[in-house]
Amino acid sequence: MTTDAMTTLRSFYAAEAAYLSEEAGFERMARCLAPDVVMHQAPSLPYGGQWHGHDGMREFLAAMGASWDGLWFDEQRFLNEGEQVVVYSRGRLRARRTGRVLETSLLQWISFQDGLITEFRPYYHDTSAVLAALAENA
Repeated sequence: MTTDAMTTLRSFYAAEAAYLSEEAGFERMARCLAPDVVMHQAPSLPYGGQWHGHDGMREFLAAMGASWDGLWFDEQRFLNEGEQVVVYSRGRLRARRTGRVLETSLLQWISFQDGLITEFRPYYHDTSAVLAALAENA
Protein backbone atom coordinates (compact mmCIF):
# COMPACT_ATOMS: atom_id res chain seq x y z
CA MET A 1 0.00 0.00 0.00
CA THR A 2 1.32 3.43 -0.82
CA THR A 3 1.56 6.33 1.59
CA ASP A 4 -1.15 8.01 -0.49
CA ALA A 5 -3.60 5.17 0.23
CA MET A 6 -2.86 5.35 3.98
CA THR A 7 -3.38 9.10 3.85
CA THR A 8 -6.67 8.50 2.03
CA LEU A 9 -7.79 5.95 4.61
CA ARG A 10 -6.93 8.13 7.60
CA SER A 11 -8.65 11.09 5.93
CA PHE A 12 -11.75 8.99 5.35
CA TYR A 13 -11.93 7.88 8.99
CA ALA A 14 -11.55 11.46 10.22
CA ALA A 15 -14.22 12.65 7.78
CA GLU A 16 -16.57 9.83 8.82
CA ALA A 17 -16.25 10.76 12.50
CA ALA A 18 -16.83 14.44 11.68
CA TYR A 19 -19.87 13.53 9.58
CA LEU A 20 -21.47 11.46 12.35
CA SER A 21 -20.99 14.28 14.85
CA GLU A 22 -22.47 16.70 12.26
CA GLU A 23 -19.26 18.74 12.01
CA ALA A 24 -18.77 18.05 8.29
CA GLY A 25 -20.71 17.06 5.20
CA PHE A 26 -20.33 14.17 2.77
CA GLU A 27 -18.03 16.05 0.37
CA ARG A 28 -15.00 15.57 2.61
CA MET A 29 -15.50 11.79 2.52
CA ALA A 30 -16.29 11.74 -1.21
CA ARG A 31 -12.73 12.90 -1.98
CA CYS A 32 -11.51 9.55 -0.57
CA LEU A 33 -13.90 7.32 -2.52
CA ALA A 34 -13.84 5.90 -6.03
CA PRO A 35 -17.00 6.74 -8.01
CA ASP A 36 -18.01 3.04 -8.02
CA VAL A 37 -17.24 2.38 -4.33
CA VAL A 38 -19.22 -0.40 -2.62
CA MET A 39 -20.03 -0.62 1.09
CA HIS A 40 -21.12 -4.02 2.44
CA GLN A 41 -22.85 -4.07 5.84
CA ALA A 42 -24.22 -6.93 7.94
CA PRO A 43 -27.85 -7.45 6.87
CA SER A 44 -29.11 -7.52 10.49
CA LEU A 45 -28.09 -3.90 11.13
CA PRO A 46 -30.47 -0.95 10.57
CA TYR A 47 -28.07 0.23 7.86
CA GLY A 48 -27.37 -3.28 6.51
CA GLY A 49 -27.01 -4.29 2.89
CA GLN A 50 -24.90 -3.17 -0.05
CA TRP A 51 -24.48 0.49 -0.91
CA HIS A 52 -23.11 1.45 -4.35
CA GLY A 53 -21.35 4.57 -5.60
CA HIS A 54 -21.25 8.02 -4.03
CA ASP A 55 -25.04 8.19 -3.89
CA GLY A 56 -25.16 4.83 -2.14
CA MET A 57 -22.47 5.90 0.33
CA ARG A 58 -24.38 9.10 1.03
CA GLU A 59 -27.51 7.03 1.72
CA PHE A 60 -25.53 4.58 3.89
CA LEU A 61 -24.01 7.39 5.92
CA ALA A 62 -27.42 9.02 6.39
CA ALA A 63 -28.79 5.67 7.62
CA MET A 64 -25.79 5.15 9.89
CA GLY A 65 -26.04 8.76 11.08
CA ALA A 66 -29.68 8.16 11.99
CA SER A 67 -28.43 5.46 14.37
CA TRP A 68 -25.22 7.01 15.73
CA ASP A 69 -24.23 10.58 16.60
CA GLY A 70 -20.68 9.95 17.72
CA LEU A 71 -17.75 7.77 16.67
CA TRP A 72 -14.35 7.65 18.36
CA PHE A 73 -11.45 5.36 17.49
CA ASP A 74 -9.40 4.35 20.51
CA GLU A 75 -7.09 2.03 18.61
CA GLN A 76 -6.49 1.17 14.97
CA ARG A 77 -4.04 -1.25 13.41
CA PHE A 78 -3.41 -1.66 9.72
CA LEU A 79 -2.23 -4.69 7.73
CA ASN A 80 -1.76 -4.23 4.03
CA GLU A 81 -1.24 -6.40 1.00
CA GLY A 82 -0.89 -4.18 -2.04
CA GLU A 83 -4.28 -2.69 -2.85
CA GLN A 84 -5.99 -4.53 0.04
CA VAL A 85 -5.92 -3.41 3.67
CA VAL A 86 -7.24 -5.05 6.82
CA VAL A 87 -8.00 -2.57 9.58
CA TYR A 88 -8.59 -3.55 13.20
CA SER A 89 -10.53 -0.79 14.96
CA ARG A 90 -11.45 -0.60 18.61
CA GLY A 91 -13.63 2.31 19.53
CA ARG A 92 -16.88 3.76 20.75
CA LEU A 93 -20.14 4.79 19.13
CA ARG A 94 -22.92 6.79 20.76
CA ALA A 95 -26.50 5.82 19.85
CA ARG A 96 -28.46 8.84 18.67
CA ARG A 97 -31.82 7.85 20.21
CA THR A 98 -30.71 6.14 23.43
CA GLY A 99 -27.46 7.95 24.23
CA ARG A 100 -25.87 4.58 25.01
CA VAL A 101 -22.18 4.29 24.24
CA LEU A 102 -21.09 1.04 22.64
CA GLU A 103 -17.48 -0.03 23.09
CA THR A 104 -16.67 -2.51 20.36
CA SER A 105 -14.19 -3.68 17.78
CA LEU A 106 -14.36 -4.69 14.15
CA LEU A 107 -12.22 -5.71 11.24
CA GLN A 108 -12.58 -4.09 7.84
CA TRP A 109 -11.31 -5.41 4.53
CA ILE A 110 -10.80 -2.29 2.40
CA SER A 111 -9.81 -2.24 -1.26
CA PHE A 112 -8.11 0.61 -3.11
CA GLN A 113 -7.45 1.55 -6.69
CA ASP A 114 -5.47 4.60 -7.79
CA GLY A 115 -5.33 5.85 -4.19
CA LEU A 116 -9.12 5.82 -3.71
CA ILE A 117 -11.28 3.44 -1.68
CA THR A 118 -13.25 1.04 -3.89
CA GLU A 119 -14.78 -1.35 -1.34
CA PHE A 120 -15.47 -1.75 2.37
CA ARG A 121 -16.24 -5.12 3.99
CA PRO A 122 -16.66 -4.69 7.77
CA TYR A 123 -16.79 -7.69 10.11
CA TYR A 124 -18.30 -6.79 13.47
CA HIS A 125 -17.20 -8.43 16.71
CA ASP A 126 -20.80 -8.57 17.96
CA THR A 127 -23.75 -7.29 15.92
CA SER A 128 -26.15 -8.17 18.75
CA ALA A 129 -24.34 -5.65 20.99
CA VAL A 130 -24.75 -3.05 18.23
CA LEU A 131 -28.48 -3.75 18.07
CA ALA A 132 -28.82 -3.67 21.88
CA ALA A 133 -27.16 -0.24 22.06
CA LEU A 134 -29.64 1.05 19.49
CA ALA A 135 -32.74 -0.56 21.04
CA GLU A 136 -34.99 2.07 22.61
CA ASN A 137 -36.80 -0.33 24.92
CA ALA A 138 -33.82 -2.31 26.20
